Amino acid sequence: MKQLFTILFFTIASLEIHAQRNTLYSKAYGANTNPPVIFIHGGPRGNSTLFEGTTAQVLASKGFYVIVYDRRGEGRSIDTAAKFTFKEAIDDLNGLLKFYKIKKVNIIAHSFGGLVGTLYAEQHPEKVISLTLAGALFSQQETYDHILRTTKKIYEEKHDSLMVSKILGIENLDKNSAEYRKQCYEIASKCNYFKMPHPTAESKKLWTAYELGNFNKVNIRNDKAPILFYENESRNNIDTKPILKKLKNLVSLYAIYGGEDKIFSVKQLIDMKSIVSEKNFSIIENCSHYPFVDQQKIFIETLTKWIK
Repeated sequence: MKQLFTILFFTIASLEIHAQRNTLYSKAYGANTNPPVIFIHGGPRGNSTLFEGTTAQVLASKGFYVIVYDRRGEGRSIDTAAKFTFKEAIDDLNGLLKFYKIKKVNIIAHSFGGLVGTLYAEQHPEKVISLTLAGALFSQQETYDHILRTTKKIYEEKHDSLMVSKILGIENLDKNSAEYRKQCYEIASKCNYFKMPHPTAESKKLWTAYELGNFNKVNIRNDKAPILFYENESRNNIDTKPILKKLKNLVSLYAIYGGEDKIFSVKQLIDMKSIVSEKNFSIIENCSHYPFVDQQKIFIETLTKWIK
């Protein structure tokens, strides 16, 4: 009976460990002897399927150990108990590094992932070799103000009073609410702020392959994620420029943005350039919010030059 109990105990323990490891979806590409890179996707409500389906293996072939994952409760990391807080995201990153036996890592942070990556580097600079902000958020309210100001001008010039009135209504929403964020990005999307203006043959090929491929089939979106994030996270509308200014003395900071990523103002990009320095800053022309797809070759060449 004692032997049976022991077997059952170890079986249950093993299942619990297995479950903990699989709370987050993650996958590694390349040899684990190469410089480690982890990609942090956008959101909340996002996933890493686009980067994984188009870029992870290509980057790994350049001599990197590339890890992709979906944050807890987002994408393929289904978790009905997820809180969607920065603390949770930071804890999970620590868990991933431990699981993959990585002591120090290069971070590529996209969109909302830029906030996660920055806050992680602030708390654990000893675990970060470099932080690359790729089309990443850093001064949220400036982004929202820019979106509303510029889209209102577009609709004023079109004499579209209905849309102008809608934007005025958004401006009066609680700026620390999920609805305010959602409507700002919906207006930006309606005006094609996230789209590459003149798609190249290569970018068309990448986008088409993704849209028709298996990764798009698991492009899972959790509509509750932004709502829960705003309920549970007090730092839901932040400016990380002061943090980045301090971090530049602790980790290598890089920033790469699309020249036609219209959710950022010229002032914001000038501010970012001044923080990371001119040599660590890159604007890719004919590129919008997804530089790793819009201009993949330039994106990977720039990244490789910086972090290898």
